[in-house]
Amino acid sequence: MPSSQPIRIGISACLLGAPVRFNGGHKQSQLCSDVLARHFEFVPVCPEVAIGLGTPREAIRLVGDPAAPRARGSRRPELDVTAELDAYGRRVASELQDICGYILMQKSPSCGMQRVKVYQENGYPTEGGGSGIFAAALMRACPDLPVEEDGRLNDPVLRENFLTRVFAYAEWRRLLAAGLTPKALIAYHSRYKYQLMANSPEHYRRLGRLLADLGQQHLPALAASYFSELMQGLRVTATRGTHSNVLQHLVGYLKKALSREEKYEMQQLIEQYRSGIVPLVVPLTLLKHHFRRHPDQYVASQAYLQPHPEDLSLRNAI
Repeated sequence: MPSSQPIRIGISACLLGAPVRFNGGHKQSQLCSDVLARHFEFVPVCPEVAIGLGTPREAIRLVGDPAAPRARGSRRPELDVTAELDAYGRRVASELQDICGYILMQKSPSCGMQRVKVYQENGYPTEGGGSGIFAAALMRACPDLPVEEDGRLNDPVLRENFLTRVFAYAEWRRLLAAGLTPKALIAYHSRYKYQLMANSPEHYRRLGRLLADLGQQHLPALAASYFSELMQGLRVTATRGTHSNVLQHLVGYLKKALSREEKYEMQQLIEQYRSGIVPLVVPLTLLKHHFRRHPDQYVASQAYLQPHPEDLSLRNAI
């Protein structure tokens, strides 16, 4: 469902080249600033600058309990900005109600999503690490919001997963803006049926049961529960096995339209994909070709066939 309104995504400002790091530098991401910027309106945020820390400044680090760390100065432990970063995370969550995703700076004591070093009294970090203070507050306040770190976006599977969630989130916002109705909710669920099946068959079954007695439930509460469950399901990364299963389901709509040779070719490409010989785009391209020749209205509505802009080429490497 295309929209003329740009999709807004929050992002750590240093990833767009802003010189806001503790040393006055940046961590510009070419993926974000050159590729994704063509499709999204970025909202840059630097929580450390926002709470009044200068640039350049003393570096801060996480210390103490990895489950509830403190953000303190690396040279002056008496500098403690934990409360300020936590409050700013909650403030951004309340003010940026229109964003559909967030890209965080990895390893940052303020913005790191996970595995940030948490130091102990002996000067050594604990194994596993924790989350940056700002990032943790943001994610607690917006549990359904698609959030990812810049480093993890270099993984093509995680990048495709994150952006699929961003576009699903944006589409849900448009649904709510147009007016929530039982019919609209069912249409949205139907559209994401095969995408959800690829990510998490268990969530697909669970959401089907949730909507089974739609008419007997309070619609706003049901919709909120539905969307939270959907976002949890889409957060699961699809595998070659689950993608292959969805491809087989879609081929079923063509069983009367394809010749024996065409069916064989389609099955061969799906098996090559399942075995890791070709990327997902190969069987998917042939499948789309057949559906252009033999249109099916229900299949044409499926987000799975194109959950994000084609020129992002996200399925060329998975």
